[in-house]
Amino acid sequence: MLSYPDIDPVAISLGPFQVHWYGLMYVVGFVAAWFLGRRRAARIGLTPDDIGDLLFYAALGVVLGGRLGYALFYGLDQWLADPLWIVRVWDGGMSFHGGLLGVLVAAWWFARKKGLAFLTLTDFVAPLVPIGLGAGRIGNFINRELPGRVTEMPWGMPFPGLGPEARHPSSLYEAALEGAVLFVVLWFATATPRRRGLASGLFLALYGAFRFLVEFYRLPDAHIGYLAFDWFTMGMLLTLPMIAAGLGLIAWSRRQPVDARIGTP
Repeated sequence: MLSYPDIDPVAISLGPFQVHWYGLMYVVGFVAAWFLGRRRAARIGLTPDDIGDLLFYAALGVVLGGRLGYALFYGLDQWLADPLWIVRVWDGGMSFHGGLLGVLVAAWWFARKKGLAFLTLTDFVAPLVPIGLGAGRIGNFINRELPGRVTEMPWGMPFPGLGPEARHPSSLYEAALEGAVLFVVLWFATATPRRRGLASGLFLALYGAFRFLVEFYRLPDAHIGYLAFDWFTMGMLLTLPMIAAGLGLIAWSRRQPVDARIGTP
């Protein structure tokens, strides 16, 4: 059994000013997306400056959609009891599914503004996202969020505040699958020209499958619990439409022409 690392959630503290590791993980994600997006911007007729504008809209979508989605899906009672809680993003509590919807709205707006097909833009964006997802899960781990279920595996560790039992480090599982593995698959899948919609479909299907799998090792939110069968969680329920939409897009893409802008110019 391993020990849970004792990392202060506050990375930098200067008097009343505090910078949390959780917030820095978002910075890591956006900087990585900015750097990688600039490398491929010319493929779909964007300039490096356009990538900054795209990320600005995406950041608004992530923060607003992620926080609102968490409040609606997981924390409605907490929000009603403490209305100002919703603005304290640094305390944690972001929904990937809400953030995804926010980003899709931002992408639709940006694509319309630039005269791009929506799926051409989402195919371009898909491989830029996983590094941020992985960094966010590391932020969850530092923030002592998303405890895992009890395990006898040698890498299990007691979760702060939940007793001495060893538990799965489920947030690190998500960081590896939703971050590293998903990035490698999507980056190389888009290294050469692909059919429109394939990258977007792969993102949805793989993220959904990875999240569904990790939910078996992660404790459900205490105030929600299991929705059915003593194992089916809210996270699983929310990933099912993603998996279905992803598989549908992959099937649809097989009938589309190759979009040369998605791969190497």
